[in-house]
Amino acid sequence: MIPFEYIRPSGQKAALDAIAKDASAQFIAGGTNLVDLMKKGVVSPQKLIDIGKLPLKEIKEANTGLHIGALALNSDVAENEIVKTKYSLLSQALYAGASAQLRNMATVGGNIMQRTRCTYFYDTTMPCNKRKPGSGCGALKGYNRMHAIFGASENCIAVHPSDMCVALTALNATILVSNNKGERKIPFGEFHRLPGDHPETDNTLQKGELITAIIIPENNLQHSCYLKIRDRASYAFALVSVAAALEIADGKTKDVRLAMGGVAHKPWRLTDAEKFLKGKPATENNFQQAAQIAIKGAKGYGNNNFKIKLASAAITEALNKAAGKA
Repeated sequence: MIPFEYIRPSGQKAALDAIAKDASAQFIAGGTNLVDLMKKGVVSPQKLIDIGKLPLKEIKEANTGLHIGALALNSDVAENEIVKTKYSLLSQALYAGASAQLRNMATVGGNIMQRTRCTYFYDTTMPCNKRKPGSGCGALKGYNRMHAIFGASENCIAVHPSDMCVALTALNATILVSNNKGERKIPFGEFHRLPGDHPETDNTLQKGELITAIIIPENNLQHSCYLKIRDRASYAFALVSVAAALEIADGKTKDVRLAMGGVAHKPWRLTDAEKFLKGKPATENNFQQAAQIAIKGAKGYGNNNFKIKLASAAITEALNKAAGKA
């Protein structure tokens, strides 16, 4: 790990001023991902701006929905009674996402900003366009069992690792960001990027911006399931995960939200499957048809070909569990 400067600003304005002045600086809060990346030499910021003490931890209901401060701990959000009662999909995803020790350190904003856990990205002796643009994608013809089946490119087939982000995508969350000129809102589904020709750019956050909050609009999705399939039951990243939430009235699917993790460079929203299910009876046959619609266009790269069939089965199972039919 290279030497770096460490500062702890007294307030949000000071933090924004500090990052605006230094192109190499990065924010740090819990540090559960950034510190690992620094230890392995994947990133080498010359200055860390510690925002952990900023007043951005509140979880509250507002006219716009549920407001979650960017520095709220994952454990606090998962255990919050409002979240568990009205937005249980998020609570389920957070409990599935990491060990208790990590949940007690990781923040909501940091979770959103975490980088891929692709082994080629972490291994600085291997080619990786995300780490070093133009060097190639080692996973493309390498060992790619954990990698993408949707939205990949010849430049990168890595997947986004967050479970929390899959749930927030399904819940139509909005990200509130600030810089020293003001604020803007980013729909959650538009925040993370597909790799395209620039896999080194993970998201649409601009330099000098700070995530300050997440806003989840109210909904009537009273039935939900976060299903995570992984190699071991203890802390592990998803081979495939599904966030499924339903509003059912008179046996029919009035509203439905579906998103997947472990399958793309960003949380993958299943909009075509959602459209198919709306207004139809909440039956296993319809869930199976929706799953087949969802996997259209999926592409394996060898070691991960099994994910296509697994994804279809996982979608069906998640919908069945959400509807209470499992």
